[in-house]
Amino acid sequence: MLDTLSRRLWYRDDVIYCLDVETFQDSNGDGIGDFPGLSQRLDYLDSLGVNCLWLLPFYPTVNRDNGYDVTDFYGIDPRLGTLGDFVEFMTRAEDRGIRVIVDLVVNHTSDQHPWFQAARADRESKYHDYYVWKDEKPADADEGVVFPGVQESIWTYDRKARRYYLHRFYEHQPDLNIDNPAVRNEICRIMGFWLKLGISGFRLDAAPFLIELKGIDDPDSDDPLSFLHEFRNFVSFCRGDAILLAEANVPLEKVPDYFGDGDRLHMLFNFLLNQQMFLALAQQRAKPIYEALRDSPPSSEVNQFANFLRNHDELDLGRLTDEQREFVFQQFAPDPDMRLYDRGIRRRLPPMLNGDERRLRMAYSLMFSMPGTPILRYGEEIGMGDDLSLEERDSIRTVMQWSPEEHGGFTSQHVDAGDLPRPAIRKGTYGYLKRNVYEQQRDADSLLNWMRKLIRVRRECPECSFGTCTVLEADDSAVLAHECRLDETAMVSLHNLSDKTKQVEVTFEGDRPRQMTDLLADDGKHWSVNGGSMSVELGPYGFHWFHSRPEN
Repeated sequence: MLDTLSRRLWYRDDVIYCLDVETFQDSNGDGIGDFPGLSQRLDYLDSLGVNCLWLLPFYPTVNRDNGYDVTDFYGIDPRLGTLGDFVEFMTRAEDRGIRVIVDLVVNHTSDQHPWFQAARADRESKYHDYYVWKDEKPADADEGVVFPGVQESIWTYDRKARRYYLHRFYEHQPDLNIDNPAVRNEICRIMGFWLKLGISGFRLDAAPFLIELKGIDDPDSDDPLSFLHEFRNFVSFCRGDAILLAEANVPLEKVPDYFGDGDRLHMLFNFLLNQQMFLALAQQRAKPIYEALRDSPPSSEVNQFANFLRNHDELDLGRLTDEQREFVFQQFAPDPDMRLYDRGIRRRLPPMLNGDERRLRMAYSLMFSMPGTPILRYGEEIGMGDDLSLEERDSIRTVMQWSPEEHGGFTSQHVDAGDLPRPAIRKGTYGYLKRNVYEQQRDADSLLNWMRKLIRVRRECPECSFGTCTVLEADDSAVLAHECRLDETAMVSLHNLSDKTKQVEVTFEGDRPRQMTDLLADDGKHWSVNGGSMSVELGPYGFHWFHSRPEN
């Protein structure tokens, strides 16, 4: 039964690795990562243990927003290769049993996209109605700005069209009119094109903005959530096991709307848990995580949350209270230059934790032990840092650090640093001279080799993928104890969020004798637990994963 579920619901049992092709590996020495370079690194990704890749936008682009300003949804950015290179990459990934999902950026286009150029040139063109226009600037044009301090309005006047157009993001990214059936048909054609090339699904960018009807007079649709159902049906028709994973940082009460009755989105990023985890790390208290697990809506058999610590954007703390957010800022981003958009942190995790690898490993152990699908971003497995001299979110988008060679082995040593998408981090604790794949592969105690073990163990724990999560009673506020149970077995995780040693008593439901196996310990120690509790010592930022099964 479980094998059947695992095959059909593969996304519930995978470990996803997110990367940007242009910053991962350059194959031809031009300073830009490309698909041939990514193909060369598939053996590394296979050895890491991840079995699904999430690719950030790789389409033709003006590249004013890291590729999210698309000029052609059916092509490959020439800097990154050709469609033939993409197909070869897909073939090699499939040979290794690695699935691929890609970013679907259809809330907006670039203002250089042929659709928008035709729309602004002729009001009678069908493409004019692909976008949202107003003859007069709306009174609320300055409300709902996504990038405070960088973006001033969500409506901009186009001199050629002599009208204002809506853009939830930068002014060079005009929003598409989702109420127009022709636009939705185009979106389906785009999805169908890439599905036929072998991908296993899409990460739906900015899902709440994609389906909103803001600025549309007399919309034909009265339920924009139905668009998600429409897209889900099309994706399933094209490929039965394809998925939609959505970026939807919405209030908790709206989450069920995006899952529907298992007939809308397959997966959602768990922004609530992410923000509460950072609050818990800052406070060194388990309560915020307990509350996030308690309050999360139950998922159906086909739905799943995707868990992460850091992604390619700022660490968004917008759903914390002002007081909570300021506390997290003081702990992890005390310098205002480390913050962004009045709500987030523009740092990678290791510098946020002051390089304390005990705390870093505990944080990743905590994330991987949560019910849901874990997601790693490139470089997390070696503890890459950030470059705060770069603007906005570019600080955490530096190139992958493969070796101590020039540019971290990302490209030819003869390439000028100015030709890279973002310069490699060279100096300091997080520079490629000290922190790179080559060195860590040869160190048995490195973060990279520990992460490989964590991924392997996580993939051997179907309880986290298909089980039911329960927070266990622990007699210390700094310790989170939780259990993911599937039938007769369970995975029990204990995490000490504090910098003090804790002797903790954990209480289980019922008093049935059970055998416990320490999954992360080198000796795989077994012991029996009789009664309804067990006592465990956890060092500073200590953690354990126990596999629990009934005594014979």
